[in-house]
Amino acid sequence: MLLAESKSKIGEDVCIVVYPNNCKWNYIVDCGEASLLSVKDCLSARAIFISHTHIDHFINFDQIMRYQIGSKQQYIICGPKNIALQVQAKLKSFTWNLIEDDAIVYEVREIISEKKIITYELKPPYWELVFISEETSLYQDERVTVRFVILDHKTDVIGYHFKDKDNINIEISQIPYLPGKWINDLKEAYILKKEQQIIKIDDITYQAKELFQYLKIEKGNTLGIILDHAAHKRNHDKIMQLFYECDTVLIECFYKNEDKEKATRNYHSYASQSGKIMYESKVKKAIPIHFSRKYTIEDIVEIETDFFKAFQRVAK
Repeated sequence: MLLAESKSKIGEDVCIVVYPNNCKWNYIVDCGEASLLSVKDCLSARAIFISHTHIDHFINFDQIMRYQIGSKQQYIICGPKNIALQVQAKLKSFTWNLIEDDAIVYEVREIISEKKIITYELKPPYWELVFISEETSLYQDERVTVRFVILDHKTDVIGYHFKDKDNINIEISQIPYLPGKWINDLKEAYILKKEQQIIKIDDITYQAKELFQYLKIEKGNTLGIILDHAAHKRNHDKIMQLFYECDTVLIECFYKNEDKEKATRNYHSYASQSGKIMYESKVKKAIPIHFSRKYTIEDIVEIETDFFKAFQRVAK
């Protein structure tokens, strides 16, 4: 199970932490001003996912980095074109003459296009960008797979889709065979979709698909985070494609409906349009986030009300 938690109070910027249950680590999405973000959150972040580098999404990277320096850990940073140079610029803006060269490692994955990600490494004290590889997929570890979409905000903005791993179990009391190595072989065959793989049990061979009936599959949940984007058809088509039937999506609602002209000028979304695209994408649970700092609590209640009016047929 993946749980997303906003770390920003009303009137602050945007920063979200994704917590996988039963894990010691987390994932940070965006680095805006966020007074609820803890030192533990920063140190435990396996990866930081940056939607884009407007000041309200990136200004707090310095504070996060401040806590991480000296941990002797590797942290992954994912973001849009130029993110590697922008991270490097932040790091190089400080003096590091007293730091050890193994104090930290940053691996930066720069999203050039939907099919091209360039990875660099940065180490103290000189923080030179070292090319590592060119890939077509963004991020995967033993818990999550993260996919992305590039949205238009008059600059590239990355929307992130987190998929928790499926939990595969087998009820020993329900199977007519003795436990053994074949159970792990069967689970692996299921994960890799190798229906024809030969599984050997007590010198008898079976095709994996004959034994799949004994597996109990608990599907991992899906979580989407969609930040600043223009509320136009090209963006909505991309959102629908990646986040269709997602379990939970946090989506920006920067403006009230009455300010939709301003939203259009500034390449943002507004309450009813964000709710509408969540409805059309058949998202199971949608959460409006990232409101303009000019709004009062009463304004935000209005935004949320208009959002859920557009989304209510899904929310039921």
